Amino acid sequence: MFVLAQSIAQGKRAGIATTLGLCTGLLVHITAATLGVSAVIYQSALAFHIVKYAGAAYLLYLAWQSFRAPHSEAWSGTGEQPHYRLTALYRRGILMNVLNPKVSLFFLALLPPFIHREAGHVPLQMLLLGVIFLVQALLLFILISLFADRVRVWLLRSPRISRHINWIQGTIFAAIGLKVAFSNR
Repeated sequence: MFVLAQSIAQGKRAGIATTLGLCTGLLVHITAATLGVSAVIYQSALAFHIVKYAGAAYLLYLAWQSFRAPHSEAWSGTGEQPHYRLTALYRRGILMNVLNPKVSLFFLALLPPFIHREAGHVPLQMLLLGVIFLVQALLLFILISLFADRVRVWLLRSPRISRHINWIQGTIFAAIGLKVAFSNR
């Protein structure tokens, strides 16, 4: 949803920058899973809640920024579209992913059944599975960015929808943030 929102709001380059940030954040989770840190965070209720609420707060902050952003003339086709710098979007993607405890839980729940202890090198197996996940996420998110850019072009033709694009983006961020905040393990 985050890649979709960025791509619709700012185009495919923004979506791809966000994707690269999210995938860089995956490297943190892959490393944590490989070293067993994810398991420690999952076992510690306090650590889990700190990460969970920090992630939710960050998403709600992004929603607040979107709601406060002024309507741009670009959305009505009369001006230049404002863009976040691609490096800022990249950093946003990293932060959003690192602060999402669901990603660590995903690695803890999904990867272990595919680990074969008798084959040895369990951390190496976790690393390999994590890298495979990262590559598929990268490809999928880039495809979403390209698709969303097409939707964006269509939205730009509709002045009624384009006037509310910041609110749409803010609503997506708020919904994800609230889902993270009120989710159980």
